[in-house]
Amino acid sequence: MKLLATATALCLGLACSGALANEPTEKDAIAMTERGAALMKSKGKDEMMKRISAKDPEFVQGELYVGMRDIKSGVMLAHPHNPSIVGKDLTDVPDANGKKYRRAIIDLAAAKGKGWVDYMYKNPTTGKIEPKTTYVMKVDDVVLEAGIYKK
Repeated sequence: MKLLATATALCLGLACSGALANEPTEKDAIAMTERGAALMKSKGKDEMMKRISAKDPEFVQGELYVGMRDIKSGVMLAHPHNPSIVGKDLTDVPDANGKKYRRAIIDLAAAKGKGWVDYMYKNPTTGKIEPKTTYVMKVDDVVLEAGIYKK
């Protein structure tokens, strides 16, 4: 009986650690953004927009996904979970804490080419407003963005 309890505890422990391993990391966000940049360089901006909109698993994995924004106008060009914001300039619309994070994303990409921006955003998995950090990368005249929610 003791052996069965130990085996059960071990299996539960492994199942829980597996669940934790599936949480996206900062490395996953960077890798996904870099895959997007490589695809854009080989096949163009329009192809990347199609892949994001089609929820291609290379660029959309649950709460981790790539979005694309025009760096000059701030207009969202592609977003897999919120197509209602595509074609809109929401650059100066703040998050729940008043931060104009879209402006911060554009400014960072324009000034440094890549980096991280923290803000509050609706998690498509939980439906709740949660703290998020997003990796941004300037590619030609757009910004690719992939973020993770902080647990």
